[in-house]
Amino acid sequence: MRVVSVISTKGGVGKTTVAANLGGLLADAGLRVLLLDLDSQPTLSSYYALNQKADAGAYEFIALNLTASAQIISRTVITGLDLILSNDDQGRLSTLLLHAPDGRLRLRNLLDNFPPNYDLLLIDTQGARSVLLEMAVLASDLAVSPITPEMLAARELQRGTLQLLSELEPFRHLGITPPPLRLLLNQVNAIRTDARMIIRGLRETFAGATSISILETVVPDRVAYLNAASLGLPVHRIETRQSGDRCSPSALDTMLALAIELFPEWHEAISALNRCSEVQ
Repeated sequence: MRVVSVISTKGGVGKTTVAANLGGLLADAGLRVLLLDLDSQPTLSSYYALNQKADAGAYEFIALNLTASAQIISRTVITGLDLILSNDDQGRLSTLLLHAPDGRLRLRNLLDNFPPNYDLLLIDTQGARSVLLEMAVLASDLAVSPITPEMLAARELQRGTLQLLSELEPFRHLGITPPPLRLLLNQVNAIRTDARMIIRGLRETFAGATSISILETVVPDRVAYLNAASLGLPVHRIETRQSGDRCSPSALDTMLALAIELFPEWHEAISALNRCSEVQ
């Protein structure tokens, strides 16, 4: 099972939108995907309607080591897409993990006993530095960080997300390697000159980095993503073709490109989804 966390120490960069739509597309491609909502503001937990709601959720999973699927995993209306709901609105998990001997390694240890029923665990995290965020990163084999093309977001990336990864480096002494980081340019308005300058600067900054890289796929600022969230559907189902008055690719093309870039091992299954769309 691949474990991918969607992270940023800055709120409002589109982590939940990325996690929900990436999970929805991969599920439609025939993969078994489990979403884990670790944000105390549970936007991901309410993105998709549920066919079956579990009695427990992320709190019981993390705090009580509850791994029984029937008790903690809810089923969404998207076939193949399941969810562990966020149910820690009072932020108790952070306090618990901060004082627990295995705090930052709790999730990593739990996954050893997790049912091997999924191809991918996709974790949505808080938009702030926290022990929960650190725990998610250390349990992951890949971290994806959406970044909007604005100066404040670029500065926060350096002093927030990148600083976090740097401070997790000592875990290498325990045999735990922090995951590589993939930066995803999100909500991009290609017409804005300042956006193009920031994107160019970011690409130049990380051109020679080994564990940090900027994805080639760029997610444009499109109303389709807002419409999809309102309808509770993956955006690739909402916008399958490029709009005649726009030069940016359709949401389907964007999400397909993102999924293939992140998960080349599933290229065939993901590409088949595009072929099905063309037939329809």
